[in-house]
Amino acid sequence: MIIRPERSEDPAETAAVHAVVGAAFGGDRVPALLEAMRADSCWRGLSFVAEEGGAVVGHVAFTRGWVDTSDFREVLVLSPMSVHPDAQHRGVGSALVREALEALQGRPEPVVFLEGSPRYYLRFGFVPAETLGFTSPSRFIPQPAFQALPLPSYAPGLTGALVYPDVFWRYGAVGLRD
Repeated sequence: MIIRPERSEDPAETAAVHAVVGAAFGGDRVPALLEAMRADSCWRGLSFVAEEGGAVVGHVAFTRGWVDTSDFREVLVLSPMSVHPDAQHRGVGSALVREALEALQGRPEPVVFLEGSPRYYLRFGFVPAETLGFTSPSRFIPQPAFQALPLPSYAPGLTGALVYPDVFWRYGAVGLRD
């Protein structure tokens, strides 16, 4: 398995990522969100793929968000993370997240946030965001699912509410909803 930055300038690879995200999440909603993110100011090109036998089997993206402090501090948001159903339960997702996070270690943003399973993301160093003094951007995010991972540029004392990019709200991609 190879983990590498996505070649977003390659239409075939973008289509392969779209297919993996659609298969992982079932339907077109999350792939449409990803495409909207690519066209939005939140996009930082921090998109990684897992490849097996020349085929894309996993994908993760990190976009820009903010922490509402006395000024707005840019942070990263991990979303979406996808593994094709045929490649799940073989360590693809874990390798993808682990190596992508390693690639972020020199970035200026101090924190990566996500909404996800605490059981899954704890292994990568994520902790409940509230334990670091961060508040959720929505009451629809279950407290245990709102997680943060400090990066090397993190300094204790940074606190505030996470502010998602508008694209997350437009696509209804914040928290659990009916």
